[in-house]
This record gives sequence, C-alpha cells and structure tokens, in this order.
Amino acid sequence: MGPDFSFEADLQAQGFGLVAGVDEVGRGPLAGPVTAAAVILNPSKVPAGLNDSKVLSINKRKELYDLILQHSIVSVVHVSVEEIDRINILQASLLAMRQAISQLDPGPAFVLIDGNCIPAKLPVPAQAIVKGDTKSVSIAAASIVAKITRDRLMAGLARQNPGYGWDKNAGYPTQEHKLALQHLGVSPHHRRSFKPIHNILCGSK
Repeated sequence: MGPDFSFEADLQAQGFGLVAGVDEVGRGPLAGPVTAAAVILNPSKVPAGLNDSKVLSINKRKELYDLILQHSIVSVVHVSVEEIDRINILQASLLAMRQAISQLDPGPAFVLIDGNCIPAKLPVPAQAIVKGDTKSVSIAAASIVAKITRDRLMAGLARQNPGYGWDKNAGYPTQEHKLALQHLGVSPHHRRSFKPIHNILCGSK
C-alpha cells in the first residue's frame, strides 16, 4: 500500500482549496545544502506510482519528477551550508520548508508536512505526518522533487570538487567520502558545524 490522496481529499471536503505536500532532503550529509520542496498536485492528474523517493528506482524517480513538474504547482528551496552552520540543521530544514511553502504561486490553503515538526510562522494551517511520504501523495511528490533537485545540485558540485564522490553519495558520510576528507581536506561546501568536519578542522581524530 503506497500513499494516496485521502488526506488531501478530506481537507478539500472540509472546505480547504489547494493542499500542498512538503518534504525536505539532506539533513544527514556532511556537505551541501538542505533542500525542501512544496508541491500542489492537480487532483485530476496525480502521477501513478508516487511513493517515498527512497523506495523508488532512479529511473522511476526521474520519470515521476518530470510528470510532477509538468502537471503541478512546485517550489524548491535550498538553504546553504553557511546558514546550516549558523542556525543548525533542524532550524535550516524548517526554514527551507517555510520558504518553499511561501514561494508557491498560487499559495495553498493547507499544508501537509513530512515528519513531526511544523515550521513556525506559516501563513496557513498545517499538519505534520510522520512517514508522510508513505501516506500522502502530495508529500511523496515533494520528496521526489527535493531529492532529484538536490542530487543534481550535488552532482554539479562533484564536478567542481572531484574526489569526494558527491555525484554518488550526495554528500552523505560514506566510506569514500570520509577517506576523501582525510586526503583532500575540507571543502567550502562542507558543514563545519557537523562533528566529523569540526573534528578535522580542530585537528582531532
């Protein structure tokens, strides 16, 4: 059983118009921004096969990404490494989600958010849904858009900063990435507030 449109349909039955799904990706990596996407699906053109981006094949993700962009209202926001280091990764994730919601045009009447935290100061009511990308198609769509967008950004950074394997690991702390940090050192795209990077910069093991 994958995600369905029941959350959205219930809200629309209560009188809410456009309902957005929101998800973020990139809280765990040692490098690169955190990325949030907000998606308002067209109820008559919901792509078949939407699911949590992590359980989909790369090809299926790309196929769904193209369909989502074609038929939906979409917003994507990156919050930079500098901002992550300044306000911490949780606050940066919430900031990315809040900005993604605010940049939807037209804006939603209600927002469904993956996880258990609702960003402060949202312009509309919201509901947090734990494992929402497996329950709501709108959140699943947002998870796909966020992941594809961030993966492509990290692949671009990998070409500019070869050796860390970001085109394959997207900045996550794989063995390849950790070994590269030992040999190449810390790049401008690494999160200095994260313990492994902080320890390298401080010269501890």
